[in-house]
Amino acid sequence: MRTPEIDAGTAPAHPPRAVIASGAARYADPWHPFAETSGHLAAVLRADGWSVEVVEDPDVALTRLEGAALLVVNAGDPWLDPGARRFVSPSAREGLDAAIARGIGLLAIHSALSSLRDYPAWRAAIGGSWEDGTSRHPEIGEARVRIVDATHPITAGMDDVELFDERYTDLVLDDGLEVLAAHEQDGTRHPLVWVREQPTRACVCALGHDARAYASPALRTIIARAARWTARLD
Repeated sequence: MRTPEIDAGTAPAHPPRAVIASGAARYADPWHPFAETSGHLAAVLRADGWSVEVVEDPDVALTRLEGAALLVVNAGDPWLDPGARRFVSPSAREGLDAAIARGIGLLAIHSALSSLRDYPAWRAAIGGSWEDGTSRHPEIGEARVRIVDATHPITAGMDDVELFDERYTDLVLDDGLEVLAAHEQDGTRHPLVWVREQPTRACVCALGHDARAYASPALRTIIARAARWTARLD
């Protein structure tokens, strides 16, 4: 498998803009090094020709989407603390809703499945979520992720992915998702990468817990291709 710098495609003449909403403040948690992993995400995108803005407050990031071709969410659960105050920024809600309406690409990374809970348009667009009491993951470690669809532009020609990562299990998923990659646990297939095209193009990549996952060229390729596909650059 070639690296995304070579494999993702030809860099566009005018760099498209991506906003990475990185976990901090109420979107931080004790387990995910969001600043570090957002740095890896930014590096993958910049190597593939993107102009990238990393915003360490997702509520603020949602107000900066005008002109952006891609929103990447790499952030945690704002409701993690049972006493956490529910908070909806009207400008953030309007920014996200407007961006989805015009067709911005969405890329949800790992714990983004439990993020942006105050903004229902996010969950509706990505088609799945981590649900406390239902979802879980085996202990982090060396893992094998099976490519389910080797014809989709994001995973075309790829072999199964081997990396060091968490494998989310028993996620709550909508019907009609196109699953690209999955892992097996207790004899059951659990999707880890999927796409949908309504209300806008979205890709969920439930991998990417920490820097060790980003050592995988295959994961970097998936991320680079997913960014291009969701933003309709290819």
